[in-house]
Amino acid sequence: MLDQAQRLRQMAVENADNIVPNKPRIITVTSGKGGVGKSNIVVNLSIALQKMGKKVMIFDADIGMGNDDILMGCSSKYNVFDVICKGKEIEEVVLTGPFGVKLLPGGSALTQVEDLTEIQRDIFLNKLTALTGLDYIIMDTGAGVNKSVLGFIACCEDLVIVTTPEPTSLTDAYSLLKAVNHFNIKNSAKVIINRSLDNNEANLTFNKFNNVVTKFLNMKLEYLGKIGEDKKLAYAVRAQQPVIVSYPNSEAAKDINSIAGKIEGMKDEYSGMGVEGLFKRIFSIFS
Repeated sequence: MLDQAQRLRQMAVENADNIVPNKPRIITVTSGKGGVGKSNIVVNLSIALQKMGKKVMIFDADIGMGNDDILMGCSSKYNVFDVICKGKEIEEVVLTGPFGVKLLPGGSALTQVEDLTEIQRDIFLNKLTALTGLDYIIMDTGAGVNKSVLGFIACCEDLVIVTTPEPTSLTDAYSLLKAVNHFNIKNSAKVIINRSLDNNEANLTFNKFNNVVTKFLNMKLEYLGKIGEDKKLAYAVRAQQPVIVSYPNSEAAKDINSIAGKIEGMKDEYSGMGVEGLFKRIFSIFS
């Protein structure tokens, strides 16, 4: 019996040595036009996943216009550029928000990627090894159809499009997916309907959007859910607090938790490129 117990302990140690660390799932959240609440969704969704026991980092990839730090109630003093060009350590740049959500501000560094030397890139990639134990990296891009947005979409494993029921928002979301399809970047996307009056309007909006995409584009859409029109969201933004923190029992918070549950339940395969693999791909695409 003692010999058997010793053998089990030895096997446990051997198995622990052979475990490969989980690499984070990389999700890009974007929209066809600005003003649809994309960044607010990214921040609140990240907190919802963190509250579920997951380790989440937001990468604010809205070049020059990032405001995720403000929505989280904190202020970013540095960004990726300071790590690459000014010798800052990754720990000095990454902010910690509500419930431990991490935030890496992108700043304008990515517009200068092609000017970086191989040594600068390698040093930066080595510094990224400090970011361990993440389950999700959620990239918050700028809005619209442009090179940077398409580049970040190409870097991710899951593409999430945020739209509202407004015709202009749907038209711009379609234009973005049309470009994604044209350049063969992705063949599927997930959709969140924001600011819907009720479930019926949200379902009708998604079905109408899905029908057009299915008819004219070679893409498959999945409905992640809706976030209803809720005054508590506006109150939270003005107070520089995520609604899921300041009004956890609001309808908007319940909708966000529901979407987080669907994301956590996704079982489809992903590459597990990790944070270093993500930035290698970003350097490759933006050079």
